Amino acid sequence: MKFGALIIGDEILSGKRQDKHMAKLIETLGARGLQLAWCEYLGDEAELITATLGRTLATGDVVFCFGGLGATPDDHTRACAARALGGGLRLHSDAEAEIRARFGDQATPKRLAMGEFPEGATIIPNPYNRIPGFSIGSHHFLPGFPEMAWPMMAAVLDTRYTHLFAPGSIAENSIVVRGAGESQLIDLMNECLARHPRLRLFSLPRMEPDRYIELGVRGDPGEVAVAIMVLKEGVTALGFLWAETPERAKP
Repeated sequence: MKFGALIIGDEILSGKRQDKHMAKLIETLGARGLQLAWCEYLGDEAELITATLGRTLATGDVVFCFGGLGATPDDHTRACAARALGGGLRLHSDAEAEIRARFGDQATPKRLAMGEFPEGATIIPNPYNRIPGFSIGSHHFLPGFPEMAWPMMAAVLDTRYTHLFAPGSIAENSIVVRGAGESQLIDLMNECLARHPRLRLFSLPRMEPDRYIELGVRGDPGEVAVAIMVLKEGVTALGFLWAETPERAKP
């Protein structure tokens, strides 16, 4: 099972707002021994949102979808989710109760419209202002505001996916290689992956002003410990200098 994210809003793609959801989702998943497999950014274009949801709903992935849950004309996510599922929207009774509890006599039809979800949805309580998000299968739809979305995201993980948690199951280690080009390390990288196919290898060159390559592996802690030695020994055998990546260096 993979974890993915859809982040919706013209304001992100235009640069008016900087996305913070992906970094927070990576952090939140990582604390539970989970990893983000993919992330897509979408503008406020109904046809594109509908088509994307139609595709991701068919994958079985756990998907967190941020943004577009409001009641203004540029908020398409609820309606697009319904269309992707081949149905319509209806006022969810639990969402209605939350909205009425929040607004009382001021629970106008426009406010209640924010509780209209696709058939079969369940609500995700919003501890910030009680305007809920919703879940359909393994897709979870959250507001675009971080102060609302992030506790809701954590609650979904902690109530629905604890069976997948594996804290401490993912480790990462790397070295800084100086004087080498990536092409000179490719055979070593392939050898490392052949010996440890379950690991993810990364090679991150830095150009100016201090040229080097950060070369490392990520995955099972025991395998990472062995694989990093393969890389260290291989770099040395090739005649290049290496050092521990500063933030991982031992005191």
